[in-house]
Amino acid sequence: MERGQKVHTTGIPEADALIHKILALYPGAENRDLAEELIVFTLRLLSDGAARGDMKILRSALKEIRHAFRVFTQYRGVRKVTIWGSARVEPGHACYELARDFARAMAQRGWMAITGAGSGIMQAGNEGAGRAMSFGINIQLPFEQQANPVIEGDPKNITFKYFFARKLIFVKESHALTLFPGGFGTLDEGLEALTLIQTGKAEMRPIIFLAPPGNPYWRNLEGFFAENLFRQGYLSPEDRSLFHIHDSVAAACDEIERYYRVFHSMRYVDGRLVLRLARELPDEEVAELNRDYADLLESGAIEKVGASHEEIDGGDHPELPRLALRFNRRDLGRLHDLIDRINRAK
Repeated sequence: MERGQKVHTTGIPEADALIHKILALYPGAENRDLAEELIVFTLRLLSDGAARGDMKILRSALKEIRHAFRVFTQYRGVRKVTIWGSARVEPGHACYELARDFARAMAQRGWMAITGAGSGIMQAGNEGAGRAMSFGINIQLPFEQQANPVIEGDPKNITFKYFFARKLIFVKESHALTLFPGGFGTLDEGLEALTLIQTGKAEMRPIIFLAPPGNPYWRNLEGFFAENLFRQGYLSPEDRSLFHIHDSVAAACDEIERYYRVFHSMRYVDGRLVLRLARELPDEEVAELNRDYADLLESGAIEKVGASHEEIDGGDHPELPRLALRFNRRDLGRLHDLIDRINRAK
């Protein structure tokens, strides 16, 4: 519940008063309204007559997500790259070696690696980044996926029961997503990430498809996209900019870092999309953006703004310069192009 919205209650005055008393005992006054809503919604499960199995699902998911937030909060100031790929490749396989080299190169540039904590590409990612620069996001399976020896026992290795909660953390906590060849799981994760970004449900970030030279895995998928999705109109031509295919570690690393050359992050404030930047753009560059990307605007213009009160109160990078626009929330591929253009600014 955002500030200014209707306060949620249980409908039982004694219960509401008790909730207020309990919340007053805890720090974090700025978030008590949200905590209150969570408590109220939880109690409403009882009046809804929710089945015990349904409540267990909510309990487990909330516990897992809360634990993951607690672990990642300590590293919020460090950029992270998620690494997905097959669990079946062994050390010495070209994909394994490429994933390990990629993770090592990103760690040398100050990035931490997030993997699924298992074998294959996941182990290669943790191995390349090293234990100190690695996270493991493991999943309980009927045949029990064992954490790889690099991340096993580390406090940054988190085990999930549910795929949906695990996927949330993979995307939410990363600043770039990199996929290596893999099976159904790899494709599922990659396509869901593309869907989240294409529909505006996740913040823009680089998505890199990486395979060894001569390996046609991603080019074959790109051909399928071109023939069946783009040509038949199921995707817009601009959506092609949402992912990049590379066959070298250097090209993939450069692609990711180039994305954050000027662009820093984004969020919506009072109906406007705010782009936080590493440095302020000259007025003439902003004028060119307005000329070339007017189709993205519902109204108004792309303009320089300062940090809002909401961002200042939340410590949400108030020191950074910003651009704001009333984005149509539809042309996400074009928005990706806009960010690329900002990163090329003089």
